[in-house]
Amino acid sequence: MNKRNRLEYLILLSNKIEGFFSMKCVIPAAGLGTRFLPITKAQPKEMLPVYDRPTIQFVIEEAVASGIDDVLIVTSKDKRSIEDHFDRSCELEKNLEEHGKFDLLKTVEEMSDLADIFYIRQKKQKGLGDAIYCAKKHVGDEPFVVMLGDIVTKSDVPCTKQLIDLSKRYNSSVIAVEKVPDEKVERYGIIDGTMVSDDIYKVNALVEKPKISEKPSNLAIMGRYVLYPELFDYIEDTEPGAGGEIQLTDAMAKLSSVYASVFNGRSYDIGNKIDWLKTSLEFALTDMEHKDEILDYIHELIK
Repeated sequence: MNKRNRLEYLILLSNKIEGFFSMKCVIPAAGLGTRFLPITKAQPKEMLPVYDRPTIQFVIEEAVASGIDDVLIVTSKDKRSIEDHFDRSCELEKNLEEHGKFDLLKTVEEMSDLADIFYIRQKKQKGLGDAIYCAKKHVGDEPFVVMLGDIVTKSDVPCTKQLIDLSKRYNSSVIAVEKVPDEKVERYGIIDGTMVSDDIYKVNALVEKPKISEKPSNLAIMGRYVLYPELFDYIEDTEPGAGGEIQLTDAMAKLSSVYASVFNGRSYDIGNKIDWLKTSLEFALTDMEHKDEILDYIHELIK
């Protein structure tokens, strides 16, 4: 167990007494980002900005808002900028303080204090399932959260918190899903499920990137998971699947119990250039200070 001060220990003990469990979060960020080349030749796709902050910062902020303070990021070669972003920058902080830029100083300091962030490298690109397997020692024998680094969500209750609450209710692995049109089915893992209550399904099967003619439903896995540690054993026994990679979906299909919850909120897939650009623009229009100026510019372009 990681060393904790007395207050952290008491909070953890209180949660366990009440029947809850502490969770760690795993964010796979080892992919090459080939769909964004040439931008991602020297910069991780997870560091691409959505308006005013890198994509992965939104993901970690969601984890923190869900009560998680232990985050493991699975990286690979040339992903050092992720570590640098969440590390302290004493020279920058000193400069901001000396020039009286205290709002910016607070923003920079908050980034490095978001959570306890750890890193491990995926030595070889063998798929999402393998990337998650890299977290086995860090996670241990308790349920854990997986959050894909190129999915951003918006909701009153954070998506990950919704899943954690549902996992506690069913004592089971839980995944977030959303309905997608037929033309997008081949991009995602798709579930075949039996509805057990409003927008909650007992998963019968999972299919990675099926053809439209073979899809079991239009419910797509959207990059947020609460998983039980038995998953690691199944990853070990999973052969390469779609794309010649070890697919997380294939390993999850072997779990004894999985529930799926239709996400009550809005998700943004930053996995391709157009959706990334649309998301950045939409987030920019929530900035009241610059919204009118941006809208005026859009109108000028339309003209």
